[in-house]
Amino acid sequence: MKDYYNKRASEYEAVYHRDDPVRQRELAHMAATLEKAMYGKRVLEIACGTGYWTEKAAMTAEHIIGVDAASEALEIARSKNLSSGKVDFHLGDAYKLDAIENGFNAGLAMFWFSHVPRARIGEFLRGFHTALEKGSIVFMAENMLQEGIGGELIRKPGIEDTFKRRMLADGSVHEVLKNYYDQSELEAIFSPLVTDLRIEMETCFYRVQYVIA
Repeated sequence: MKDYYNKRASEYEAVYHRDDPVRQRELAHMAATLEKAMYGKRVLEIACGTGYWTEKAAMTAEHIIGVDAASEALEIARSKNLSSGKVDFHLGDAYKLDAIENGFNAGLAMFWFSHVPRARIGEFLRGFHTALEKGSIVFMAENMLQEGIGGELIRKPGIEDTFKRRMLADGSVHEVLKNYYDQSELEAIFSPLVTDLRIEMETCFYRVQYVIA
């Protein structure tokens, strides 16, 4: 996964500029909802990548620390020079957040949850929530499964996770873990752990927002 996103870093943001009116409308709605949710917050962002969504959140947040395991993606994020003193980027592991400073009252994870193996969902959420104060707001967004978009979907016998086969601009082919969920599955995952759960399923994307109990 880290190797794939390092290689994809320079072309990653093209995905947000596809000429698709429905997709663009949903992305604009997502950005507006995100900016509202992060207003005045001290934010821990998981899998910040090239900083595309960090920049959106920084419009309204008090401070953001973005964490990612892909060093080349972080180089692009840092090159944007986002709000000096307000945004910091750290190389790190989404499952090992104890080394990150505390004091966060908001969490952000954009297009990361689908890459968490189903067997590690509990581990990831426990670590993420522990890094945040009680009462923190969390905002996540992900892709809906759409035929022909984002590569070929692969299912493997005896494995509960699904994968996407993708080709990068350099011609390299990668199998990337990519899980998809419907609303009932998301409710089953999050409802026992959080309060004020809001799930919005659209055509291209879904959004999850909640408060840590």
